[in-house]
Amino acid sequence: MTGKPVTLAVIIGAHGVTGEVRLKLFGEGADALKSYKSFDAAGRTLTLQSVRPGPNGAVARFAEIGDRSAAESLRGTELAIPRSALPDLGEGEYYHADLIGLPCVSSEGEELGAIVTVENFGAGDIIEVERPNGKRFMAPMHAVTLADGRAVIEAAFAA
Repeated sequence: MTGKPVTLAVIIGAHGVTGEVRLKLFGEGADALKSYKSFDAAGRTLTLQSVRPGPNGAVARFAEIGDRSAAESLRGTELAIPRSALPDLGEGEYYHADLIGLPCVSSEGEELGAIVTVENFGAGDIIEVERPNGKRFMAPMHAVTLADGRAVIEAAFAA
């Protein structure tokens, strides 16, 4: 896999007896997976044959999974693609995967640490930053400017 891997889904179990799997999705829905032919699944390649919306996510069929026991054995397996395979974004858009690990400074120039996760609880994205001392804080994405390979956080949110 070339480029930083981006996880789009995880297998959460079998669906039926013919090898279909249930997926928890981390992207924009089942249709978004259709634009990718194959996925890295813990070091092996899975070739997508079909995907449709399903309970709590999607139901997919992969060429390499032929029965229920094979599907069950992959429970918990993440399905990833290289970052380079994702579509280009418009101005002001970003992929969460690009934010993880990004160094952070306050708008006053204080080194703050790095972004460790991005959450969304319904009102917009929130980044979690880990300081060099291991303590963490959260800031809303609207208080963050991305520039020059780093995140600049308004000082009031970095207290």
